Amino acid sequence: MKLNKLILTAIAGSFFFVSCSSDDDSTTNEPRGAYDNGLLILNEGGYNAGNASVSFLSEENILENNVFATINSGATLGDTGQDMGMHGETAYIVVNNSHKIEVVNRFTFERITTITTDLDNPRYIAFSGNDAYVTNWGDPNDTEDDYVAVIDLATNAVTNKISVVEGPEAIVENNGKLYVAHKGGFGYGNTVSVINASNGSVVKSIAVGDVPNSLEIDGNNLYVLSEGLPSWSGTETPGELSVINMSNDSVEEIYPFTGTTHPSNFVVSDNTAYYTINDGIYAMNTSDTSLPANPLFTTTPQEVYGVYELAVKNDAIYVADAGDYNSDGKIYIYSLTGTLQQTFTVGVIPAGFYFND
Repeated sequence: MKLNKLILTAIAGSFFFVSCSSDDDSTTNEPRGAYDNGLLILNEGGYNAGNASVSFLSEENILENNVFATINSGATLGDTGQDMGMHGETAYIVVNNSHKIEVVNRFTFERITTITTDLDNPRYIAFSGNDAYVTNWGDPNDTEDDYVAVIDLATNAVTNKISVVEGPEAIVENNGKLYVAHKGGFGYGNTVSVINASNGSVVKSIAVGDVPNSLEIDGNNLYVLSEGLPSWSGTETPGELSVINMSNDSVEEIYPFTGTTHPSNFVVSDNTAYYTINDGIYAMNTSDTSLPANPLFTTTPQEVYGVYELAVKNDAIYVADAGDYNSDGKIYIYSLTGTLQQTFTVGVIPAGFYFND
């Protein structure tokens, strides 16, 4: 794992981030730290390699790699960076194969503490009230030990474990309810659990498509993108997009994919839904009644044949390319019509985009 800064200066005439502040805000927002108002990229690193890292792309398009190590005297982030959650001025970095969460100031990236107790293969994080909720696989070979860890944000200690079915993965919160996608761990899941955050009880299980990989809230709708069973499962199935009405937690719309189509990376921005299939970036209006037949654009010219992560913000589409999964990966920034604007080399397996504003 490289411990030195890598600074890449932007090309003249390059893409610029757009400020998210209101036009009629007359106050000047002073930077709260070196990593305020930019894009944090969590690099997963190789499994068992211990080379997870964080990169930062500033509004001026200056890239700094290995942020966590640089700020914390060469400390390693750990093995397999899985997710990062923001709460107030704090960032919680979930490190799966190190079975821990690194807690840092999100604007300075100085380490606050490390949570290691009562975490077992932690995956994703969400927040409700004064608590964080982290999905855990436990022993992937044990189908009955999976849980959601409840972390008191005042003490950064796990105070409860909510038992759930196998393979809890993505998790989101809405109005005191937690929605957990059960991708299946080493198996294959096809449900979303609904948890009452106030008392930690599982109140409902919602059937969705096979292997749900993305949860996205837009208004009163929860979008669940399922990738379908892979060919090596023995019974391959196509993906499915389910729309859940969160007022009654029922599935109101289903958009089936066809053949052996396995979509992933679902996000919503400005009434447009985006997802990926192999090298294609697809877009549809959230009011559409059918899936698009053709991609908005493809990443084939950049030789990205499987998009690893996707984000959309500030009139730009961000694509992560894991490459060969061993050497440094890349991120590509496109316009909303698919014109390539910027390319940056980050850490091994870029796996998450987090806008720090």
